[in-house]
Amino acid sequence: VIVEKIDDEIVVYLSDDSLPALRINEDYRKMMGNGKVTREEKLYLRDKVESAKWLIRNVEQRQQTILRIARAIVDVQEEFLERGIEFIKPLTLQEIADKVGVHEATVSRTTRGKYMQTPQGLFPMKYFFTGGFATADGESESNRAIMLKIQDMIKAESKDDPLSDEEIVKRLLAENVNIAR
Repeated sequence: VIVEKIDDEIVVYLSDDSLPALRINEDYRKMMGNGKVTREEKLYLRDKVESAKWLIRNVEQRQQTILRIARAIVDVQEEFLERGIEFIKPLTLQEIADKVGVHEATVSRTTRGKYMQTPQGLFPMKYFFTGGFATADGESESNRAIMLKIQDMIKAESKDDPLSDEEIVKRLLAENVNIAR
């Protein structure tokens, strides 16, 4: 999935590079209608053409499901896409399932092994599903965003006088994030 900002609008689309164009060879259709094949051959060809149509419809439906799920993720994570990882929001598979109108297991299967190229970089689609904490002001903040804040604190600390767990908790509390040591 590719996510781009074009003319101040976030656009979500599928990369067509990974999937070949699927179509039914016209020669098979011609063979069924030219009268040179036996009844059994005609039935065989008709069966195979119907199977091919079924496969093409299912691949197209799968692509549309991926796209609908990706758009739902982008709707929730718009601030992340614009401002960076520290703005990722908590999100569950069930929330996206409810938005898209599919089962949670469908969202899980659909996002497994898929990637999203965003203005912030390339991420597995599963990356966007993260738990969170309620902040003191009633908002919720993603586990990933909180971990990033802690990493930044640790990177900035003096190696001779590292921050204690309690000091990290106090600093997070100053940012309205109340977590246990």
